Amino acid sequence: MNCEIICVGTELLLGNILNTDAKFLSERLSELGINVFYQTVVGDNPERLQKAIDIAFSRCDMILFSGGLGPTEDDLTKETVARTMGCELKLHQESLDHIKTYFQKLCRNMTKNNEKQAMLPEGCIVFPNLNGTAPGCAIEKDGKIAILLPGPPSELTLMFNTFVFPYLQEKTNETIVSKTLRVFGIGESAVETEILDIIRSGQNPTVAPYAKTCEVHLRITAKTDCEQSGQKMIAETECKIRERIGEYIYGHDEDTLESVVVGLLKEKGLTLSTAESCTGGMIAEKITSVPGSSDVFGFGFVTYANQAKETLLGVDTLKEHGAVSEETAISMAEGALQKSGSDISVAVTGIAGPGGGTDEKPVGLVYIAAAQKGGKTLCQKHQFSGSRDRNRTMTAMTALSMLRKILLESK
Repeated sequence: MNCEIICVGTELLLGNILNTDAKFLSERLSELGINVFYQTVVGDNPERLQKAIDIAFSRCDMILFSGGLGPTEDDLTKETVARTMGCELKLHQESLDHIKTYFQKLCRNMTKNNEKQAMLPEGCIVFPNLNGTAPGCAIEKDGKIAILLPGPPSELTLMFNTFVFPYLQEKTNETIVSKTLRVFGIGESAVETEILDIIRSGQNPTVAPYAKTCEVHLRITAKTDCEQSGQKMIAETECKIRERIGEYIYGHDEDTLESVVVGLLKEKGLTLSTAESCTGGMIAEKITSVPGSSDVFGFGFVTYANQAKETLLGVDTLKEHGAVSEETAISMAEGALQKSGSDISVAVTGIAGPGGGTDEKPVGLVYIAAAQKGGKTLCQKHQFSGSRDRNRTMTAMTALSMLRKILLESK
């Protein structure tokens, strides 16, 4: 099945909001094996929307619309689609009752124009809005399908996952199984070079690399007749990939570096502390974003100034070696370990930029140290490049990656 996504809203064309709906819908449709060859954004103009619909139906079987289902005069998606497909709009009482109840729960008066949202194409399949007022719907006519969804992401996402995804599953004859490997420490081009033959030979399953923020995702997708068969196909391909770049694969699907580190700390019964200079608490923030991290994380030192390094961590290397040095990173890590009583600590110091660099110590230079109770303190030197934000993010993620490898090797 071939599909086109049409996102409606002048605010999208003006750049006032980010179009996350198209990204979400494309990802979910690919899981169903539905091809998305085109995405269109059109403003709140019925004539231009009509042209977009005509073009889309000339080259696909199904259109997914987001936006333009609200109560105001510029919300015209439903009216335009109904007219195109030869459907009359009729009052859907159940949807109207839901809208009235929604306003009652908020203790707000419902204005008359909200009733417009309950006017739906006759004979359509209705998708209730569990997070708002405007219902979605599917219209099937003459071998074509139009699916209308509300624009707000919180409403669209829940509606699609709850009602539209099962509806579309019944329309497809294949089972789509996928797994995403998360890779850190090697770039997208290097990943592709290492596994290019696997990518090129993979008709089913397919392997596709995606560059993300400071990491790479490898998506393996299999089309089959059952879940078990698909999982087996994916496992065989994953094994081949791990033989090439296994050292860089830290997890899969919803894993993050911080969630993997927290999981390993729990598994081994260890506690962690952090000491941060150039990242300003970013590592601690990532760790504490993981539910249950309080079991393994108790101390995070943000020692941005030299005085803080000396006062809080007992660093005594600054005069001789400077703040950005291997010696200072090691002293920070060992100080954090001693002051917190944790089992392992990680410390970072560097020059995030854009200023502050020299020929000897350029912007992007970072030292990352890890200290362990009864173990040797390790330190790594890195030279990152890019913006200040990217340098800080790379530093935090590299520190987490270093921790992961240390924890995997610890007994």
